[in-house]
Amino acid sequence: MKIDLHTHILPHDWPDLDARYGYSGFVRLEHHKPCCARMMIGGRFFREIGDNVWEPARRIEDCDRTGVSIQVLSTVPVMFSYWAKPADALDLSRRLNDHIAEVVRAHPTRFAGLGTIPLQDPELAAQELERCVRALGLRGAEIGTHVDANTHLSSTARNLDDRALDCVWSAAQQLDAAIFVHPWDMVGKERMPKYWLPWLVGMPAETSLAICSIMFGGVFDRFPKLRVAFAHGGGAFPFTAGRIQHGFDVRPDLCAVDSKTNPRSYLAQTDDQGAITPARFYVDSLVHDPDALRFLLKLFGAKRVALGSDYPFTLGEARPGTLVEEMGDLSPQEKALVLSETCREFLGI
Repeated sequence: MKIDLHTHILPHDWPDLDARYGYSGFVRLEHHKPCCARMMIGGRFFREIGDNVWEPARRIEDCDRTGVSIQVLSTVPVMFSYWAKPADALDLSRRLNDHIAEVVRAHPTRFAGLGTIPLQDPELAAQELERCVRALGLRGAEIGTHVDANTHLSSTARNLDDRALDCVWSAAQQLDAAIFVHPWDMVGKERMPKYWLPWLVGMPAETSLAICSIMFGGVFDRFPKLRVAFAHGGGAFPFTAGRIQHGFDVRPDLCAVDSKTNPRSYLAQTDDQGAITPARFYVDSLVHDPDALRFLLKLFGAKRVALGSDYPFTLGEARPGTLVEEMGDLSPQEKALVLSETCREFLGI
């Protein structure tokens, strides 16, 4: 069995949100030819997508072809709209969440769902998370790595250690809801106009920033039962974990400001008998390289690495799970964990 934690979906269409809310910046779809659409933001082209983004039957065909049993559905991160007025972002979130729940209800053996919540207003976000879990039957929420600056509530960007977000973490813990963190609106993007660098360099950095913010901010200390997973193998974090630990050791006056917990203690621990205690948080397996995946498994333990493909986008894994399946040095137990069982535990399936 293969369960793909990291896939994205959109409705076939939705209203003109710029007109609905009275200001610009929202995504619209232009269905310009059969089975294809352009994602547009105002007059700016964002991305070309195919019908595998919105058509469940097409997704199921692809899953059957690649051996994926269940896809976990979440929105495309550009739809987060954390910059918008809270009431409008809530309205959009509800529209997207209702759609995901509808797809899951129609195909309950093939899909599970994660909602989106308006993080620019943490109280509204907590309320929508509760609706996602209790009313819609979704497994939790996908969120961004930060709440961007210049929202209608604040001119300052919020990282995930912001104490205003504690009501969201509290709700997730009480609801036993999974939180999947996906990079968006990448740090330093103004310096990366060429070579697709926001996706190649900015995304890994953005995810590492989110992980460090949560660790150093004491979020895991305050909410010990919170389940959080990070996309793209945790981005740059795994490969800078030694530097992060060293910084904590030599400059506690700068790093250990809000939490005294050693960063390394959040990662997998091996005792004298070789037994592994897995890491405190999860990552997906989308690293595109067998040596990187081996290191990820060593750092987190197989019980904290879940299959993720980024379906249906080109930067993802075209045949989900192929990298895992082709690694002959992984045990059958490790493969089973990464391909399905870790995701089951993360989602509470």
